[in-house]
Amino acid sequence: MGLFDFLFGKGSAQSKDKSKTGKQPTSTMSSSAAVTTSPMAKMNPKKLNVAKRFELSGRTGQGSMSKVYRAYDRELGRHVCLKILDKEKTKRFEARFVGLKKPSEGEICMSLRHDNIVRSYEFGYTTEGEPYLIMEWVEGLGLNYLIETRSPQLTGHRINYLGQLCDAVQYLHDNKWLHRDLCPRNVMINQEGVLKLIDFGLTLPYTPPFCAAGNRTGTPDILAPEIIRRKATDHRVDLFALGITAYEVFTGQLPWERSVSSEETFHRRLNTPPKTAKELNPDIDDELSEILYRAIANDPADRFPSAKAFKEALLQLEKQDY
Repeated sequence: MGLFDFLFGKGSAQSKDKSKTGKQPTSTMSSSAAVTTSPMAKMNPKKLNVAKRFELSGRTGQGSMSKVYRAYDRELGRHVCLKILDKEKTKRFEARFVGLKKPSEGEICMSLRHDNIVRSYEFGYTTEGEPYLIMEWVEGLGLNYLIETRSPQLTGHRINYLGQLCDAVQYLHDNKWLHRDLCPRNVMINQEGVLKLIDFGLTLPYTPPFCAAGNRTGTPDILAPEIIRRKATDHRVDLFALGITAYEVFTGQLPWERSVSSEETFHRRLNTPPKTAKELNPDIDDELSEILYRAIANDPADRFPSAKAFKEALLQLEKQDY
């Protein structure tokens, strides 16, 4: 029985996207087979003593709710990524869903098995009462770094990388999850060119109670208009964020001018038309510019209906070596 079955008494939808692009990796198991872990089966029943089990090599990142380390796991005998969540901030976030059976980040991550999603090994609580998550160590670079430095690594690989990201997003949606924080900083590219979607701290079950109006949590730059308006949501909020990410991959910029405040960002999102990708990067052809513009349409009905459809539109472009 899968995690989603355990929590909600429903089977997860099967992924139908089995297409490949060149060397692009895809999951070797069906979506229904991929979710096989019950929530408590992999949870460490013992409190984790971080200092005793791990040799920390240094902090690799810090979000608003967690600290992330590269660590040598003496028990597993390898380097891993250790994420330790702030217990108070995590508790406040979970309190937003009072009355709902929301799984923890650890439970969600342990249920995910896809080549383009970071692999999780274990979750539980530290001796200090902090939620923790042990994941594979991804030797590579963040997509945000590649964009910000205009790395030559992107040249000729943009459509391939985005295709892999679409596969990961489609897998999530097929298995009834919403990522809710798709952006370049939550994407890694390893040394073999395999994309890994990371950070499921804001991920929610794709069910009506969790899609109800009101939840405006997320990164301001990628929030869909319906989230800003506090309307009911669906998988198309992730597709909007996917479109924003694609804009950055192809142009190095956002469709709207950045603002120092969230409220100004939201005001521009709702009241100012986005710039076309061709305006931001004249080397982009009209067809690609139109695809990207559709991906961030104000009305969800005008966007691509799925991550698979967005990927297919990109693959049909005459020019593939962006």
